[in-house]
Amino acid sequence: MKWTKLTLSTMADAVDLVSNMLSELGIEGIEIIDNVPITENEKKAMFIDILPELNTEDKTALISFYLEENEDIQGMMDKIQSGMRELSVFMDIGSGLIEISETEDLDWINNWKAYFKPFRIDDTIVIKPTWEKLENVKDTDLVIEIDPGTAFGTGSHETTKLCILGIKKYIKDGISLLDVGCGSGILSIIGAKLGAKHVLGTDIDPNAVNAAIENAEVNHVTGETVKIISGDIITDTTMQQEVGFDCYDMAVANILADIIIPLSAVIGQHMKPDGIFISSGIINTKKEQVKEAILKNGFKILEINEMGDWVSIVAQK
Repeated sequence: MKWTKLTLSTMADAVDLVSNMLSELGIEGIEIIDNVPITENEKKAMFIDILPELNTEDKTALISFYLEENEDIQGMMDKIQSGMRELSVFMDIGSGLIEISETEDLDWINNWKAYFKPFRIDDTIVIKPTWEKLENVKDTDLVIEIDPGTAFGTGSHETTKLCILGIKKYIKDGISLLDVGCGSGILSIIGAKLGAKHVLGTDIDPNAVNAAIENAEVNHVTGETVKIISGDIITDTTMQQEVGFDCYDMAVANILADIIIPLSAVIGQHMKPDGIFISSGIINTKKEQVKEAILKNGFKILEINEMGDWVSIVAQK
């Protein structure tokens, strides 16, 4: 099946009214492109570290949506243009022009899977998508199966690789591990496989929690070893109490520089004396800011590792 894509030109200030009008016409999903800066809360929720430059003087916006090929395209366009005329009485709705294009019926959610193939972190750790077959595996290999779903964490990104290598270097049998912002659960699972007796993963995204639990089960890691919970460890005191104080030998956080900075102020209370804190997801332009925050909050930096444009800092309480 082919879909017809309609793109409506309007003004950023009119987006809410136009979107509501489209909803009333039965259009359920829309895509908005504008030059309105996102808020700090939106930035944190979307896990964005580097923002694109916006032309804030451009007040226009584009709203795109899709119709099935058997729908009355012209009839829908007439309804939209009628609705735009009604809205124009109340505010500037822009040109109201509609551009039409066609697209194939693609599975946008799952198409990325074609590019996620098995790969090695190092000589002994192999990451394998759950839907792929593995070849050339050695008896000594530690194979981790991952289906991230909509969560972050296939293991292929430099930030995750840096964390995995850090865990492997500093982990000891029987330790307790705290994984903040666990995403797909890949670090929690690897920690358990490398010898951690107790692992707690946290994430603010409930979808990530579900994905992490499922991935742990796929890798035969029991709930007695790995527990995943949802919440904000930085600001939620109830969450902090649930995580526990002074009880983790190692904490890992593969998130963003702007989250690691405030996290470094609270993570220490959950760690044992001399505990290891491995942070990653730090773009190199923010390395010094994160380094300064970690030192300020009482940690001693053991090493700083870089891969591509990304940085991982290993510190000790």
